[in-house]
Amino acid sequence: MTKHTLSMLRCFHSKGVNYINFSATGKLLVSVGVDPEHTITVWRWQEGAKVASRGGHLERIFVVEFRPDSDTQFVSVGVKHMKFWTLAGSALLYKKGVIGSMEAAKMQTMLSVAFGANNLTFTGAINGDVYVWKDHFLIRLVAKAHTGPVFTMYTTLRDGLIVTGGKERPTKEGGAVKLWDQEMRRCRAFQLETGQLVECVRSVCRGKGKILVGTKDGEIIEVGEKNAASNILIDGHMEGEIWGLATHPSKDIFISASNDGTARIWDLADKKLLNKVNLGHAARCAAYSPDGEMVAIGMKNGEFVILLVNSLKVWGKKRDRKSAIQDIRISPDSRFLAVGSSEHTVDFYDLMQGTSLNRIGYCKDIPSFVIQMDFSADGRYIQVSTGAYKRQVHEVPLGKQVTEAMVIEKITWASWTSILGDEVIGIWPRNADKADVNCACVTHAGLNIVTGDDFGLVKLFDFPCTEKFAKHKRYFGHSAHVTNIRFSHDDKYVVSTGGDDCSIFVWRCL
Repeated sequence: MTKHTLSMLRCFHSKGVNYINFSATGKLLVSVGVDPEHTITVWRWQEGAKVASRGGHLERIFVVEFRPDSDTQFVSVGVKHMKFWTLAGSALLYKKGVIGSMEAAKMQTMLSVAFGANNLTFTGAINGDVYVWKDHFLIRLVAKAHTGPVFTMYTTLRDGLIVTGGKERPTKEGGAVKLWDQEMRRCRAFQLETGQLVECVRSVCRGKGKILVGTKDGEIIEVGEKNAASNILIDGHMEGEIWGLATHPSKDIFISASNDGTARIWDLADKKLLNKVNLGHAARCAAYSPDGEMVAIGMKNGEFVILLVNSLKVWGKKRDRKSAIQDIRISPDSRFLAVGSSEHTVDFYDLMQGTSLNRIGYCKDIPSFVIQMDFSADGRYIQVSTGAYKRQVHEVPLGKQVTEAMVIEKITWASWTSILGDEVIGIWPRNADKADVNCACVTHAGLNIVTGDDFGLVKLFDFPCTEKFAKHKRYFGHSAHVTNIRFSHDDKYVVSTGGDDCSIFVWRCL
């Protein structure tokens, strides 16, 4: 509860730690390394002392579980193997699972483990079967417990019921979560009602009449055993970085668009998902129209789409480029759409011409891929930050470059997300590589700027920020690079998105 570190185990899992699990009493901890032998080590973690260690298997180990009634016996499963382990003093002994002559049974890749009374062990296989073992001998096969891999199993000795989770399309009789009796002979399937099809469950837990379910889509769902009602506790994007981010111009909501091919609208205050849509392709950027009625999203395949916010129905879409759309913007008067790509171009479209979305102009002489874009307040100019780390100003919609410093100085920008320019020279840290700062956003009041960088930091500066290595406040949270960042419409919140951690953070501005 204090969040203080209780113990640090300095271990020789030199290449990394693949799996950890506590024993039944909590006194012991077992860990698995990703070294070639997948070394298994048992610890008295409170003392920081190693009890025993031994090579686990040459193939990958997915799960190691202590028996719920023992601190000396555990089971490991993985790629086409299964072992029953005993801790004897400082030695680790094992017996391989013996299939024997059972018809239609062969050693599969095992993904999950659960235990029953009388020394029963259940293992979930990649082909959807569950294997039932007595001691280390196979005694029965539960064929097609799920139609796809059995990723997870959970049981307690309190009542011995077993929960399984796997890959299975919901039907009247089946589903991705099932509750079984003590011998896995009868089961009840649960339909997870989330508004979307849930067919791949990766983790389950059970207690107090409820089943907790973790899905491949990054959701955590609570399911009532009696009424089967589903309650979504956590929503999130799936695998893939989140680069697309835009905040609503007048409401406490924002949209995120991810490499997972979805765009999701969130409530800032309630921290809840309001709506989501599958785009069919990895998404890279997003922008609201000034009235908040439409949202434009740029895709990694060069396509962009304009959605009606209330229904997330497609208003129009176009693909004039073959590579990623890096940034997308709608002018303050809602007339022009600017689409910046990694093909060194910015294309302009007149939204007043309707859903045909014919290109009416484009910027030439852009030296590299587009990073960020911002319209001027009157919609006549656009500033473009590029991968050559040059900021350029162009006329809208003809695309002619503006080079006169006097003209550029007089321009008032409707927004500022550029990481380049004299106005933001102070956001760059000492010894910074050019790619270290990924994103920036100035408050609507124009007094502060937030940045996100490759070190997972969110930083707050005064704006303009014209002195090198300017003073700032820094905030930790992301475990990987920060990809995008935006202030809410009233500057009360900051939203930041993550790369490899696939996360969205909401920060309150005090």
